[in-house]
Amino acid sequence: MDRHRRPVDTSLWSLRPEFDPGKEECKSGHEAETVVLLSISLVSSPGDGALCQAFFNAIIPDHHAEAFSPPRLAPSGCVDQLVEGLLGGLSRWDAEHFLFIAEHGYLYEHNFAFFPGFPLALLVGTELLRPLRGLLNQRSCLLISVASLNSLFSILAAVALHDLGCLVLHCPRQAFYAALLFCLSPANVFLAAGYSEALFAFLTFSSMGQLERGRGWISGLLFALATGVRSNGLVSVGFLLHSQCRGFFSSLVVSNPLRQFFKLVASVCLSFLTLSLPFALFQYYAYTQFCLSGSARSIREPLVQLAMDKGYRIAEGNEPPWCSWDLPLIYSYIQDVYWNVGFLRYYEFKQVPNFLLAAPVAILVSWATWTYVTTHPWLCLTLGLRRNKNSKTLEKSSLGFLSPQVFVYLVHAVSLLLFGGLCMHIQVLTRLLGSSTPVMYWFPAYLLQDQEPLLRSPEVVPWMPLVEDSPSGQKVLRNSVMGLLYNWKTCSPVTRYILGYFLTYWLLGLLLHCNFLPWT
Repeated sequence: MDRHRRPVDTSLWSLRPEFDPGKEECKSGHEAETVVLLSISLVSSPGDGALCQAFFNAIIPDHHAEAFSPPRLAPSGCVDQLVEGLLGGLSRWDAEHFLFIAEHGYLYEHNFAFFPGFPLALLVGTELLRPLRGLLNQRSCLLISVASLNSLFSILAAVALHDLGCLVLHCPRQAFYAALLFCLSPANVFLAAGYSEALFAFLTFSSMGQLERGRGWISGLLFALATGVRSNGLVSVGFLLHSQCRGFFSSLVVSNPLRQFFKLVASVCLSFLTLSLPFALFQYYAYTQFCLSGSARSIREPLVQLAMDKGYRIAEGNEPPWCSWDLPLIYSYIQDVYWNVGFLRYYEFKQVPNFLLAAPVAILVSWATWTYVTTHPWLCLTLGLRRNKNSKTLEKSSLGFLSPQVFVYLVHAVSLLLFGGLCMHIQVLTRLLGSSTPVMYWFPAYLLQDQEPLLRSPEVVPWMPLVEDSPSGQKVLRNSVMGLLYNWKTCSPVTRYILGYFLTYWLLGLLLHCNFLPWT
């Protein structure tokens, strides 16, 4: 069969047009960059953030916040107190919910706002620490699991983002800068603390990379696992749908349109079912606990007393109102009643400081959107499914962030921005976008490469640490953001704004969050 006439497979999990190995530019000659990235990740990742928070937690007294704080039931020894002193700052705010769920399970109604993927990972980590049970109680093991696992997940997420950037941007240096910026993410404290962001970022970036390679089954499985970690993983179904639609339009020229249409419908249905399955199972589990008699677990007396004191609903009490809904979703009920999440509910004058906290990331994604749309108006009008007659020229000239492949990632980022800005607590935008979309790192990397003269130095040996003969005589680290920090005074204004934002939020997040002070 003529290879130019071969029909494109749009079956259930053939989600991308055929992968072209020739475009995978980072796989040949750039292994050294990946090694360097891993090394820098180990230094700048949340593993280092854990040490910083221990210092801040020691010198700054905790703020007495109205946060979830269950009683400690297990006895605490000297080693446990040491672990609490070093890693206790990682258990603030919502992190306490994840630790509580990992230790006691889903006992209170509002615990079901937090998905089970991360608590299950923590339990696996504590099993590896079983030989230390004589020295450590369960909470100490969980804190150690948080610090070690989130450091690991963050490093893996940085490598996955680098790999994804190579596949999509076709610009190895820009992909490398983006991965380095992820190591200095404004959401860094949430990648270090007992939150699910690090695991979610790793699964999401990995699934995107697998989809770019045309490995639909693996990508769908990873997307589903990500949905079991955070609810916004449901939005990722758009990547599967867009890929299926691209395959459908490509196949219309050479295949039976009706047959391809039925394949498209089947693929769409399977994608929805796969990604929504973890969410549906979790909601059903909550229904069995609160709405079916005889399913409730026994709860220890101190935890029952806490529920009475704080007004927390437990399964042994009266049946909650959501059990009688036509579609009994505990998640929607919790977001509405406990967190007051809803359309424009957060638009109050007293929330102005939180809007200011979220402003930088909102401006960044909006700027990225404007830059891309004004560069590729036709591509955006056709939703990336049809390109004009100069599409080949466009693909060759528009590498990096302006690559046509970036379109679907930009739509994903804008969707999260709009939903988060209109329906959620606005301050969570930073960690929502920072752990979900590569655009938050690709666009700043594009700006750095485009606007910063220090990054235009000639190519050198990848493992050479310094470029001595750079313009103006400055020493610039090979492909490293650290080189820009070293020559801060000579950097362009755009570079200062970007790095200033990333580093300021990186530091303030660690300082404030570990002491129960409000942050994003």
